[in-house]
Amino acid sequence: MSKKRVLVITQEMKPYLDLTDISNIVSSLPQKLQQQKLELRVLMPRFGVINERRHRLHEVVRLSGINITVNDEDYPLIIKVATLPGARLQVYFLDSDDYFDRKQIFHDKDGKEFEDNAERMMFFALSSLETVKKFGWAPDAIHCHGWMTGLVPMLLKTQYKNEAVFENSKVIYSAYQEETFDKAIAPDFQKFLLENTEVSEEDVKIFGEGTEIDLNLGGLHYADAITIGSEEIEDEVKAKFDSNEKPKLDFNSEGDILIQYANFVTETLTEPEETEEEAE
Repeated sequence: MSKKRVLVITQEMKPYLDLTDISNIVSSLPQKLQQQKLELRVLMPRFGVINERRHRLHEVVRLSGINITVNDEDYPLIIKVATLPGARLQVYFLDSDDYFDRKQIFHDKDGKEFEDNAERMMFFALSSLETVKKFGWAPDAIHCHGWMTGLVPMLLKTQYKNEAVFENSKVIYSAYQEETFDKAIAPDFQKFLLENTEVSEEDVKIFGEGTEIDLNLGGLHYADAITIGSEEIEDEVKAKFDSNEKPKLDFNSEGDILIQYANFVTETLTEPEETEEEAE
């Protein structure tokens, strides 16, 4: 029996980038999942602060040739790869000279948010899914971590729902309290989504004004299974989580959080047994 495949999409991961709770969980979880006989790959942005020489990144030439359209402009996608130290795990870095080649991450040197953060998020979301298509590597689960991946569950349930590579993919979304920005990521975020995706007005309503909270709400709404990754979380996000009947894992500081995460991912991948009534 072939191994189940888990794709992790994240905005940060140790030792490459360490900003929030996400980094610790995403860097440690793969080894737990590999112990459960799962095959993993990780996708993340190649922000300019990531040292390519130190972390031994190199370009994957065979995956070149992808262009991503954002605001009617085509941007070449550069894909690089490294092996996570201490694990047999490939981490793929999605790079763009226009969006990620900067010495800051989401704010300029004066602390002002980059005006194109929404475009950068869109580029990363579309790049992630187009990269998987290029792989031809069909994931059984796609685990999204943090607000920058908040659009991925929606895209998988709408624009990419008929793509064969995602046909059997279950989507897990993990919400965190990150406090990256405290306002809408774009002036008219829903219009921005409609102009850059193949979705409907109804599809994007859940994203509201496009605040960090709204992006988490959207991720929770479209995912098949959901988790809370921070001990403290915004009230709106916690309320959305608590009221949801889909499979979920709340934050629990007791016990090994990584084992809890690994078990939850494995349980999400396990198909429920067919009952006698369903069989009839």
